[in-house]
Amino acid sequence: MYKILHKTPLNPTVTEMWVEAPLVAHKAKPGQFIILRVDEDGERIPLTIAGVNEEEGAVRIIFQIVGATTYKLNSKQAGDFIADFVGPLGTPSKLDGLHKVCVVGGGVGCAIALPVAEELHRLGAEVTSIIGFRNKDLLILEDAFRSASDRLIVTTDDGSYGRHGNVTEPLKELLEKERFDEVIAIGPLIMMKFVAAACKPFGVPVTVSMNPIMIDGTGMCGGCRLTLIQDDKRVMKFACVDGPDFNGYEVDFDEAMRRNRMYGNAERKAYEAACNLLKGGK
Repeated sequence: MYKILHKTPLNPTVTEMWVEAPLVAHKAKPGQFIILRVDEDGERIPLTIAGVNEEEGAVRIIFQIVGATTYKLNSKQAGDFIADFVGPLGTPSKLDGLHKVCVVGGGVGCAIALPVAEELHRLGAEVTSIIGFRNKDLLILEDAFRSASDRLIVTTDDGSYGRHGNVTEPLKELLEKERFDEVIAIGPLIMMKFVAAACKPFGVPVTVSMNPIMIDGTGMCGGCRLTLIQDDKRVMKFACVDGPDFNGYEVDFDEAMRRNRMYGNAERKAYEAACNLLKGGK
């Protein structure tokens, strides 16, 4: 059992938790993830490690309440316990040797992008961060990004905070004036697809973080498979062991988006059932 040390709502649908898991905290690197079960009857879900505190032996997770499991997880409070918390899993982000990087985060994907920006900053790289949200109410982690960045641009789709528009607009403007060693994009699939498209004319390397449907996290189930286009050939990879970071120019984003939508109805029904159960309904 793993104790929840702290719980903080970051916006109406996103929650931060610090979980006591000293072995995970000791080994975790930016880009890696854990798989948890809320209780012994729960499903396994992957969540990217959003930070560690080795002194407390704690791991930070940030999650959006979208399905039954995240709803049940959000019902837990500091002092409660989680049944399973396994990791670190996946391949760490390759950040050594980068001197000038643009980190692009969208929505709750900013929770994944933040430790990448922080590690780059620690390594002495010049970090430009662009973070985007639908509106001001959904903004998260602005202060943390500001501390980890030499330059921070915040955008909102509706213009309620920061710059009006999406993240690709300021990215294109920067690319027209300066050269980055790499652009690292983490967020919704559609956002990462358009970030890669925006970068392609400039020839700058793009890394994206993929978070498809996943069950065991060890490459056994095959649920997290992705298709990459390499030398005009379709190559299958598994996000859990081959990633989650991939070359943004190679990912078949359209296929990935179709796969992510496959279980939308089932997820909504499970979420409604969990709400009714935890609220004492039938």
